[in-house]
Amino acid sequence: MNKIKSYFFLFLFLFSCNTQDEITRTHIDTYTKLFSISKDNILEIVQNSEFQNLKDYLKHDISLYTITYNTVYKGQNIKASGLVAFPDTEAGMPILNFNHGTTSLHADAPTEDLIQYSFFANAASAGYIFVIPDYLGFGVSDNIVHPYYRSDITGQTVVDMIRATKELAAIEGYNFNGDVFLSGYSEGGFATMSAHHNIENNNYSGLNLVASAPAAGGYDITGMLNYFLSKETYHVPYYIAYVAIGYKTSYDWNLPLSSIFNEPYASIIPEYFNGKYSGYEINSVLTDDISELLTENFINNIYNDPDLKIIVDAFEENSLNQWVPKNKMIMYHGTDDITVPYQNSVDTYNDFISLGANKNNIDFIDLIGENHSSGSLPYIVDLFDKFEQLK
Repeated sequence: MNKIKSYFFLFLFLFSCNTQDEITRTHIDTYTKLFSISKDNILEIVQNSEFQNLKDYLKHDISLYTITYNTVYKGQNIKASGLVAFPDTEAGMPILNFNHGTTSLHADAPTEDLIQYSFFANAASAGYIFVIPDYLGFGVSDNIVHPYYRSDITGQTVVDMIRATKELAAIEGYNFNGDVFLSGYSEGGFATMSAHHNIENNNYSGLNLVASAPAAGGYDITGMLNYFLSKETYHVPYYIAYVAIGYKTSYDWNLPLSSIFNEPYASIIPEYFNGKYSGYEINSVLTDDISELLTENFINNIYNDPDLKIIVDAFEENSLNQWVPKNKMIMYHGTDDITVPYQNSVDTYNDFISLGANKNNIDFIDLIGENHSSGSLPYIVDLFDKFEQLK
């Protein structure tokens, strides 16, 4: 009898191990539960913030995790990281992915800046599994330069975190219902559209993209280039430098930065994108005068010089305006945005429609009178209303 019991418990042990292995061995690498926050504490925090209009959506305690997961960079496997928040409920729930805006500081990554991003993670209290990637170049992968505005890499990095979160939900006993919502502002808007594009181009088992809400992104990168070249001055020159160093590094270009930037900027740009300097600090060592920042040849011959063709080709390859979204997309942009120009989103939307996209599937919401900084608050409030209607 004791032998029978021993075999029975051995069977249960082996069965449970095999089930666990099936869940954990693909995308998720490691995970750590940080802490839990009660619904009452969340309500108190949100009611004393700019997001108090969202308080009626908040219904659950939440638990916050950091994770590392498997993704790909330059054709090689690499670990990436991010934050995940689960609501305390047994009900089936969707994933809500939020993608953050541009930063150059490693300390600003979601897994590093827990004060800011644990606040955003309170959105899980509304009944979403909340997913915030660090992006490659931050968190556990901060040994590489962030591949800024690489749609292929960024889209895959975001989607792989969603797939890892699906596995984590199964491990921790949360009921993910398969539905996915994507959101993000500025670079996060670009990341959101990149992930939307990636999901539609791949048949991922168990992921149903309900809707995305990309906001204030520079989706047409060639259009962004033309915008910069049309200006005498541009007030955030580190964005231009970030694209250059991100592309040069991720594509392994031999093209020297001096083909793009005048000195002393060509020489100093690499040393400032090491994760130790903020955008403000990098801007302070550059110039907002386009003719001083960029070489005369680059300004005048970007589309004619064969040595610069790799840049033009890469911008076209990573632009997100030449496809037809099939799933629901709600685009947002501030009408007074001159940092990432409003017209870039308008042109991208018009490109979608001219290519045959269903107007009923793509909405465009003007954030009237908002600039790049001020547009994020009304965007977040409105997207919650929109997503709740689709949930």
